[in-house]
Amino acid sequence: MGKIVGLTYDLREDYTFKEDDPPDANAEFDHQHTIEAIEEALRKGGNRVVRIGNVYNLLKKLEELRLDIVFNIAEGIYGRNRESQVPIILELKGIPFVGSDGLTLGVTLDKLFAKKIFFAEGIPTPRCLEIAHPDRVKKIKLNFPLIVKPRYEGSSKGLSVDSVVKDIKSLRDRIDYIVRVYKQPALIEEFIKGKEFTVVVLGNNPPQALPPVQISIDGKLDLGENIYTFAHIRSDSLKYICPAKISSRLRKKIENLAVAVYRATECRDFGRVDIRVDEKNNPFVLEMNPLPSLSWEDVFPLVAKEMGWEYSEIINRILNYALERYGLL
Repeated sequence: MGKIVGLTYDLREDYTFKEDDPPDANAEFDHQHTIEAIEEALRKGGNRVVRIGNVYNLLKKLEELRLDIVFNIAEGIYGRNRESQVPIILELKGIPFVGSDGLTLGVTLDKLFAKKIFFAEGIPTPRCLEIAHPDRVKKIKLNFPLIVKPRYEGSSKGLSVDSVVKDIKSLRDRIDYIVRVYKQPALIEEFIKGKEFTVVVLGNNPPQALPPVQISIDGKLDLGENIYTFAHIRSDSLKYICPAKISSRLRKKIENLAVAVYRATECRDFGRVDIRVDEKNNPFVLEMNPLPSLSWEDVFPLVAKEMGWEYSEIINRILNYALERYGLL
């Protein structure tokens, strides 16, 4: 029997740029066609869909909502806890929702906190440190090249060809840019030369890693020092390859690592793990994304096709994992 499913989300066109915003300030938000695709998929599963929208709309409609569950893909509005805003409100009101809770979303958006979990759990991840001001860079114990990222952003925000640095001056310049433009500390990591993969993980008991997707940039699978950036997302130079062109041994290693990260951060229902593999075939976790894009341009439709599923099937599988978790199936 179908359910009444609320849909929470943030639209790019609803975002009003402020004067001092970076150019990719709304990069995490969804396009209208993604919302329409998810809505259609849920209806194909026999459900009735109620559009709610962003956290402000949720607050306005909260007392009148009559739903079985909320399918949440809202990224939130501001700050490092922004992804937690919708789940915490839903939890407070006792409304079931699809996906990870506010704690997991907050911890994983903050890359430094996430890496502390990885280190504690013995999950391989590049060595790192946080720097809040470029003047604090003198002599560091990390090995160049390094990559400089905003501490709590997603969707490759703040990443460009200038993010990989090879000397102290370039490092200072990039830290200054991140702190000034993104108004947060910079996370400095040892850069992993090699190949890049992203792995969809579904379910709860137990979670299942789906076939890894390999990142190709400018036709190259071995990326070397090239990185996945916001600019690549909007160009023809980026391609997703599934199945990945790797050995079964490396594939298994990547899949097991993705599940270990999913479990360590207590993700629920669905997520995506980004992994870089060095020149000796050693995988390193870059980040855990418990709120990944479900758009047609991203990897979920591609992985669904590889599994022999329609797009609507992977969306309804995600919904059913949550319904099962709440005892609503």
